[in-house]
Amino acid sequence: MLDSKNILKIAKKVIKEEQSSIFQLQSFLDHNFVSAVQEMYLCNGRVIVSGVGKSAHVANKFVSTLNSIGQPSIFLHASDALHGDIGVIQKSDLIIVISNSGNTEEVKNLINIVHLIGVKLISICGNPTSYLANKSEIFINSFVEKEAGPNNLAPTSSTTAQLVLSDALAICLIESKGFTKQDFAKLHPAGILGRRLHMKVVDLISNFCRPVVDLDDELSQVILEISKHRVGAATVLKRETIVGIITDGDLRRMLEKHGDIHNFFAKDIMNSNPKIVNSSCLLVDALKIMKKNNISQLLVIDNDNQYLGVVHMHDILKEGI
Repeated sequence: MLDSKNILKIAKKVIKEEQSSIFQLQSFLDHNFVSAVQEMYLCNGRVIVSGVGKSAHVANKFVSTLNSIGQPSIFLHASDALHGDIGVIQKSDLIIVISNSGNTEEVKNLINIVHLIGVKLISICGNPTSYLANKSEIFINSFVEKEAGPNNLAPTSSTTAQLVLSDALAICLIESKGFTKQDFAKLHPAGILGRRLHMKVVDLISNFCRPVVDLDDELSQVILEISKHRVGAATVLKRETIVGIITDGDLRRMLEKHGDIHNFFAKDIMNSNPKIVNSSCLLVDALKIMKKNNISQLLVIDNDNQYLGVVHMHDILKEGI
């Protein structure tokens, strides 16, 4: 068993070697990469991504990325393609084959069938002289000098290079399509990123508390109302219109200054400039307002300026925002 010093030494060496391989990829980018992005942009069908071995895992990840940005894509294992799954390919599709050697039998056979179907072939390949590279309409070079680790055996730097190039293609496609954060939210409604982009204050309305006090209520009543609703504040209303807010911090400061709650009323200690948001406000924007003003709650109104209740920072954080 290696000691901790040697484990860290080897890990740093692997990262350095893979970093060097990735940096080299910049010099390989040329008109072929540009053409690949353009073909993906113009594709009226699906982008079908294929590979075998470790490259198949990269291909699967690439498909997942493309689907997440609204580009319909399918993963096709090169071996399965030769046993019936080739029927998934339509003439309107585009196929991208990922391979380090570019010379495996599965890849060769797949290429021959793809040419018979008449679908345009793009390759991400680490061997510029391979069968795959020579038979591709568009070849993207993913060559690495050596794999990270001993004996140059386990796919490490090569698969990292494939991942980086596929990510670069995806990001260029995002920019080309003008893909916005609103588009992203539509495709990721259940994820944390999606919730950040589409969840609104009104979505938490079932969690709202509605602490209310009157201008002339005594502070004892204010304290009871704040304690009852557990959001650290009470809203001061006058004829159902918001005129202020009293937080537990306001109460503490009043006690520190005067030491006695008698003869004080809500109107005497309220903040007459409370932070208010419309129920249609995005949760992420509501959270920004809280952080900017160093507060934990916001008063919420509807489109008719009617007071709905209080949204608390904890409610937003529970949603993973």
